[in-house]
Amino acid sequence: MKYNLSMKSPDQKKIATEIFNAGLHSVDSYTAVSHHIDRIRTVFRDGKFNKLIVSGFGKAACPMANSLADNMGDMIDAGILITKYGHCNFLNTDQSLLTRHSSLKIIEAGHPVPDENGLRGADDIIRLLNVADEDTLIICLISGGGSALLASPYEGITFDEKQKITQLLLRAGADINELNCIRKHISKVKGGRLAEIAYPAHIISLILSDVIGDRLDVIASGPTAPDRTTYSEALDILEKYKLTGAAPKSVLEVFRKGVQGLIPDTPKEKGHIFRNVENIIIGSNRIALEAAKKKAEALGLHTEIISSELTGEAKDVAQWLAAEAQKRRSAEVQNSRKRLCLICGGETTVTVRGSGLGGRNTELALAFSMAIAGIDGITLLSAGTDGTDGPTDAAGAVVDGDTIKKAKAAGIDPDVYLNNNDSYNFFKKAEGLFITGPTGTNVMDLQIVILSPS
Repeated sequence: MKYNLSMKSPDQKKIATEIFNAGLHSVDSYTAVSHHIDRIRTVFRDGKFNKLIVSGFGKAACPMANSLADNMGDMIDAGILITKYGHCNFLNTDQSLLTRHSSLKIIEAGHPVPDENGLRGADDIIRLLNVADEDTLIICLISGGGSALLASPYEGITFDEKQKITQLLLRAGADINELNCIRKHISKVKGGRLAEIAYPAHIISLILSDVIGDRLDVIASGPTAPDRTTYSEALDILEKYKLTGAAPKSVLEVFRKGVQGLIPDTPKEKGHIFRNVENIIIGSNRIALEAAKKKAEALGLHTEIISSELTGEAKDVAQWLAAEAQKRRSAEVQNSRKRLCLICGGETTVTVRGSGLGGRNTELALAFSMAIAGIDGITLLSAGTDGTDGPTDAAGAVVDGDTIKKAKAAGIDPDVYLNNNDSYNFFKKAEGLFITGPTGTNVMDLQIVILSPS
């Protein structure tokens, strides 16, 4: 359907939702994997391999593995998948996988903070890959969330200590690159160490990118990619956030031994183990942005992707985006009398200072709605492509110029909720939550802004 100004004013929230869904559809993980089936078959045949193993971890592990099982289940000898709670059975994927191929084992585990299930799942994957040899082809299915879900602490570091340092970094507002640098250096499997375990087997990693720039060493902490970071950088991050006093002593000891060269660093580029590894990006935020733009244009909106690398504190990004929306609406929209769609993608962060419930998208949406309060013709949808926003059941929120007015009329004080990092409960009361359920993919977040003339 194409919208135009001759119609009764269409619901901008509905338009934003259609555009978001188009972006989501373009990075469907089942379809993305299916495009590489012929390639896998060719490698298996030409390499004269006699065994095929599947190892998957991340929020999209089940639909990715389901694609393999549907297309080449007869070739799979064994497989282990680790995914976030609720991210497998939402499409009855676990049942279909077990029906199609009983050798595929599925484990649901904690994210963003690792739990015991993730620990057991990682140990199972290590044991599976340890027995692989030069006649084995391993298909690694990697997606966002894989870093927390594939949890295997380095020697000398307990699981509780690994959880503690993760929580400290999340609360401090560390970005995904910093968080993953730490994770790599307290892990047996991250930072290329999974490839090290599997050597001399051949690995094809099919990867859904949930990081800006699609860096292979950052996605899920790069378990099958050379690591650019060092123990020295990991120690610097703890010092940056003033966590050296709060961090577990075992973590500090490992980092300091690494800096002194007493223990080996993560595998680096040009290492022999990577001669047998192919890392392939099969979906990314940029692909979703382009698909969203195409849909917006098909709906009759002039459309611009104004950022594909949105980072920073969610509240600060919201102020920038609100200012940009007001500026564009005053200039381009009012002059042309046509609707404009601004699209962003990336991943912001939240420094937690309160005790409330929320995620980066709901916090961004709340701060944005406060910045545009009372202004007609501006609508924002901000949501995670995985269908979850922090520790909540919402993907994000949808707001416009009336959001704050309606909330205050209902006795809801937005300042109180924002200051307490309680954006989820604000929108639960103000009826602004955007809930999709788990989507089976994960390529960071999308922000869709619709602007219309007065």
